[in-house]
Amino acid sequence: MRLPLLAAILVALAAPPSTAGDASVQARLDARGIKYEIDRDGDYRVVVSYKSENRTQLVFVSGATESIQGLLVREVFSPAGKVGADAIAGKALELLNENRTLKVGAWEVAGDVLYYVIKLPDNIDAAQLEAAIDIAAETADNKEIELSGNEDAL
Repeated sequence: MRLPLLAAILVALAAPPSTAGDASVQARLDARGIKYEIDRDGDYRVVVSYKSENRTQLVFVSGATESIQGLLVREVFSPAGKVGADAIAGKALELLNENRTLKVGAWEVAGDVLYYVIKLPDNIDAAQLEAAIDIAAETADNKEIELSGNEDAL
């Protein structure tokens, strides 16, 4: 009896990460006509186009929430630079000072990427989620231009 259960657990652990996403995020994105793909982590990948500047900016909406003291929080995040290539370490104090002036979101580093991250209660509606996506995209793209010039690598 224990052997089949152990085998099932091992198969589940070996399975690739879920790409299911979250139906509530999907419904909100669909309601606003926002095109997206679900990545292998279950995050929603949105490409925001700035046609007049011939640029695009990636934005992700987390496919999962985190709970803190009963508050469900979802992240909207957008890459803006590479830590090494864009000398982020030398700009850390400047980024921390900039965080103080931002109304929503903050600069964070994950791995070797600088992200603009907005953490919101998950009960926001579709229009508010779209606004967060727009804010993340514009803020991250402006920082990417500042860091790397006209390069549109992220």
